[in-house]
Amino acid sequence: MSDGFDRAPGAGRGRSRGLGRGGGGPEGGGFPNGAGPAERSRHQSPPQPKAPGFLQPPPLRQPRTAPPPGAQSEAPAGSQRPPRPGVLPEQTRPLRAPPSSQDKISQQNSESAMAKPQVVVAPVLMSKLSANAPEFYPSGYSSNYTESYEDGCEDYPTLSEYVQDFLNHLTEQPGSFETEIEQFAETLNGWVTTDDALQELVELIYQQATSIPNFSYMGARLCNYLSHHLTISPQSGNFRQLLLQRCRTEYEVKDQAAKGDEVTRKRFHAFVLFLGELYLNLEIKGTNGQVTRADILQVGLRELLNALFSNPMDDNLICAVKLLKLTGSVLEDAWKEKGKTDMEEIIQRIENVVLDANCSRDVKQMLLKLVELRSSNWGRVHATSTYREATPENDPNYFMNEPTFYTSDGVPFTAADPDYQEKYQELLEREDFFPDYEENGTDLSGGGDPYLDDIDDEMDPEIEEAYEKFCLESERKRKQ
Repeated sequence: MSDGFDRAPGAGRGRSRGLGRGGGGPEGGGFPNGAGPAERSRHQSPPQPKAPGFLQPPPLRQPRTAPPPGAQSEAPAGSQRPPRPGVLPEQTRPLRAPPSSQDKISQQNSESAMAKPQVVVAPVLMSKLSANAPEFYPSGYSSNYTESYEDGCEDYPTLSEYVQDFLNHLTEQPGSFETEIEQFAETLNGWVTTDDALQELVELIYQQATSIPNFSYMGARLCNYLSHHLTISPQSGNFRQLLLQRCRTEYEVKDQAAKGDEVTRKRFHAFVLFLGELYLNLEIKGTNGQVTRADILQVGLRELLNALFSNPMDDNLICAVKLLKLTGSVLEDAWKEKGKTDMEEIIQRIENVVLDANCSRDVKQMLLKLVELRSSNWGRVHATSTYREATPENDPNYFMNEPTFYTSDGVPFTAADPDYQEKYQELLEREDFFPDYEENGTDLSGGGDPYLDDIDDEMDPEIEEAYEKFCLESERKRKQ
């Protein structure tokens, strides 16, 4: 080994032995001519306090929560805590050069700043809110109907304002129809007392239903309810009659509207869809209490479809598709009951439009999808015959919900089997042997049964042999 070999720091030294100048080689290896202990003591420098073991890393910075300078010197000597693991004691920390005066000043300033953190106090803002301020509503917000309509129309100067406000409310919140329509009808019965007022009411509802696309269904429901609950019936006609007269006024100009400009056609399409909703929702009660639909609307829808297909523009054809998707199944059922083939004629006309008309490709796809929908019975599932009309001959599911029984041999049988009566009678006779027992074997008699007392509880020899064999095999597998 050469003299320049450096051992690991601190290796082979005792805790109380200092480090010599010659490095930490073997004994006498760091001194010339192999000087002895006396010579070594003469050449050794004064002992320096060093940390035992390996060199330690520089100490961590002082935490922000450390006490201010001088606090440690004031503490009593006996109250010093033992050093934390990984931190050098105060006596064994490496010495540093004394800091300059500027370093002392900056260090004192930083320590004082860490010792006394500054607290920023936010300025107190004086609120201008008041508990007596009026309630805030965003622009375009209509207050709840319970607050606005609970007291009727006392806060409204005219009938039109009251009705229009309610219609706007239904447009924004259609789910409130069931809970608020009764109060609305009662208020109208106390206000609508003249022919002019009733005519104004009809016009307001018609304009709302044809000007707002999403209100056509709700407007039809509203018209049906008012036609049965408005008590006024002047000489000019009741609510339903005036409504149909207003629709007839628009119906008479159907040909001109279908050929008109874009705005006219758009208004005409809204009227067509509203008439379709009226046909589905407007109920007419007969003298015997039977509820039917208005036949005049059925005829009107047929003529409106003719007007739309006679002018095969894209928007007219789209409106016809929407109308047939809405009312096609009901119209076809009504025409079939009367022996008419109007739906067949409409489908044939649609096919001619797809072949001949100069409509867009997307519209042609819509028309073809409509024909496919009609061929599938408008997406309806054929309902099975009712239970009273069903027989084993005409209904294959007649015995679907019948219970399944088992013979004494374990063979299942149902009511669909030809010998069902014989097997079921045999089952009843067999159950007579156990009159006091439920299906799960629960004894209901409370006492012993002579028939069951005679039954031997001993195991069958074959079953007993198999059971013993099973136990032996299980024990052998357990010991393996």
